[in-house]
Amino acid sequence: MSNLVINTVIKTIAAYAFALILARILGRKLISQMTFFDFVVGVTMGTLVANAMVDSTNLSSSSVAALLIITALSIGIAFLNIKSFKIRKMTDSEPVTLVKDGSIVEENMKNTRMTVGELMMKMREKNAFSLADVEFAIMETDGELSVLTKADKKPVTPLQMNIKTQSEGLMKDVIIDGELMEENLKTAGVDKNWIKNELQKQNVKDFSDVFYAGIYGNKKLHISRKSEKDQEKQGQYGIE
Repeated sequence: MSNLVINTVIKTIAAYAFALILARILGRKLISQMTFFDFVVGVTMGTLVANAMVDSTNLSSSSVAALLIITALSIGIAFLNIKSFKIRKMTDSEPVTLVKDGSIVEENMKNTRMTVGELMMKMREKNAFSLADVEFAIMETDGELSVLTKADKKPVTPLQMNIKTQSEGLMKDVIIDGELMEENLKTAGVDKNWIKNELQKQNVKDFSDVFYAGIYGNKKLHISRKSEKDQEKQGQYGIE
């Protein structure tokens, strides 16, 4: 193996490790829905890391210094964003109202360069299928759409009807792709025999027939069966 290949491998691993460390310092916000500033920081860091990888010389001190400066700049501006509304407005812009009381704000649609079709798609993603049901739709600084439906269009909640409810808790995985997750049975408060009985109640003969099963609430078992094609491939073995 030539020195060039070895050098490239070492530089790539070093650049990747260094970028990973910096990304951990910057936090999860950088990889979530990005604001303008987050996007610029991400692109700049990616460019610097890429240049460091393909540079014919060793991972230079200038590349390291540039990455450190970008990281420090990002942390510094994030701090200033918390302290100053003006700086936050400069770096992250402001939320924009696209729908008000069931009517599309045409001027703001033009400013954000969003089509009506894109707006309707984003509203459907928020379970708002009718423009007439929307009181406000606001494009946030990270590009996401927040939707507030009109009060008379919201579903009635148990709290409004004075109905007491209990938390269902998190669903615990007990079968994944036909395999029993025995280590999760104890935390779910059940055993293998209980799972067998519950499967039989739902006319499931074998663990291998189940694509997914989880326990939630007061020991309720939810099952998602495999398709018939998957069952035919695996065959029928019976619960042991």
